[in-house]
Amino acid sequence: MIINDIAMAGTSVWLDDLSRAKLSGTDSQSLPSRINNSGVVGVTTNPSIFNSAITGSADYADDISAMKSQSPEEIVKKLTTDDVRNACDLFSKIFSDSNGVDGRVSIEVDPRLAHETEATINEGKALWSLVNRPNLMIKVPATLAGLPAIAELIASGISVNVTLIFSCKRYEEVIDAFISGIEQALKRGSDVSQIHSVASFFISRIDTSVDKELKAIDSAESTELLGKAAIANAVLAYELFLNKSESTKWAALREAGAHMQRPLWASTGVKDPTYDDTRYVMELVAPHTVNTMPQSTLDAVIDHGKFLGNTITPAIQQSHEVMDKLAKVGISLSAITDTLETDGVAAFSKAWQALLDDVDKVRRA
Repeated sequence: MIINDIAMAGTSVWLDDLSRAKLSGTDSQSLPSRINNSGVVGVTTNPSIFNSAITGSADYADDISAMKSQSPEEIVKKLTTDDVRNACDLFSKIFSDSNGVDGRVSIEVDPRLAHETEATINEGKALWSLVNRPNLMIKVPATLAGLPAIAELIASGISVNVTLIFSCKRYEEVIDAFISGIEQALKRGSDVSQIHSVASFFISRIDTSVDKELKAIDSAESTELLGKAAIANAVLAYELFLNKSESTKWAALREAGAHMQRPLWASTGVKDPTYDDTRYVMELVAPHTVNTMPQSTLDAVIDHGKFLGNTITPAIQQSHEVMDKLAKVGISLSAITDTLETDGVAAFSKAWQALLDDVDKVRRA
């Protein structure tokens, strides 16, 4: 099975989806089936996923009705943490067998707190205690305010999934925040071997934005670069991961039992129908990485994905060349990634508020 080939090459496959139907269903799309038959070894969630799951299904109506005296925030927190806790239990054997590397389930702090450090820390610690499962990961947006929150949560022994990373510059800051957190955890006497982290580097949205500008330029040089920015950006992020992993500072922490934060490829569903729908999986395979994908992308990979081995490391030099060419035709990748971060936080905040509003309507009804 192709997922096994991907896993053998060092890339863990996680599913970017969760709902009551996924948890309890008995068909081939259910989470138990995906674990047993498709090689899925983890799950990620986000506010948009919960919004679609809860507002798009009658599975939650009875619970919402039973909690109608509570606030929408309290109801949503109960629904989402219950689902995540149940998912953690489904993955407990994988978590144990992999010594904590996989079998992970992520839940995000309220995205409306993305620019509030202390509130994010408090929310992260509260979610960690509420779900109360060792294979949980707390998702924290990689905003400037999120960086010290990441360090503090890691320092407190909490495993963290850093989300909404678009640029290598911000990714380096994320790695540094993680390392700082591990150093602080050691000083506090924590067992750092129990702390795990991933850094969710977003893929498809880069191509969507860059391709739009390349098409507007409409030259032979710009046309030749269509569809190349996102993968090149991710490859250079992996190069950064390798460099940090081989640093003297990390060597000392590794000796103390710490696990390096793994790059996770997120937003791997292909937006442009002219592109191969498995490209953001098959072209991003390398050791010590994770690829979290929506159901449709997972199905496409299983159906017709072509395994090419480690596709990242051999592409490092070429990716530098792509970045140089993008700059020469007038593409400011840093401006694009700054906008994508702002838009990403806004989109998740909007989805979260929509979920609260919809739950409030059901509660009142």
